[in-house]
Amino acid sequence: MAPVLRLALRYGAIFAVAVAIVAGVVGFLVAGLPGLIGGLLGAALAGVFLGLTAVSFLIAGRVAKGDSTSPIFFGVVIGAWLLKLVIFIVVEVLLRGRPWFNPLVFFGAVVVVVIGSLVLDAVAMYRARVPYVDVALPGETGSK
Repeated sequence: MAPVLRLALRYGAIFAVAVAIVAGVVGFLVAGLPGLIGGLLGAALAGVFLGLTAVSFLIAGRVAKGDSTSPIFFGVVIGAWLLKLVIFIVVEVLLRGRPWFNPLVFFGAVVVVVIGSLVLDAVAMYRARVPYVDVALPGETGSK
């Protein structure tokens, strides 16, 4: 699972940076400086959250010693999800009503990064060379 997550993390980071640039430019053209800030913050926050998801899976896999059915695995992943929820609520409360921030551009950037990362996760899963069977190859003494 680690190669897929690393690949998804790399694709997601590149995509989040690209969306930050595009959302910043579009936000600036649509709403001036508040749009630029909203686009950059939206893409950055969504990119950080997507990275935290992949990192939490990698950490959970190590803590649970590769057993993705372990309660420890799910505890780490759910803990990271709750942390992201709390951070998102705090950021939203802090940004609410600020004159230098455009919430619509922020929302648009978050939605684009999230949908794009879902597509890129599927691409990473498709392109990753991860064996799904465990067989002994000629010249090996047993299965892995």
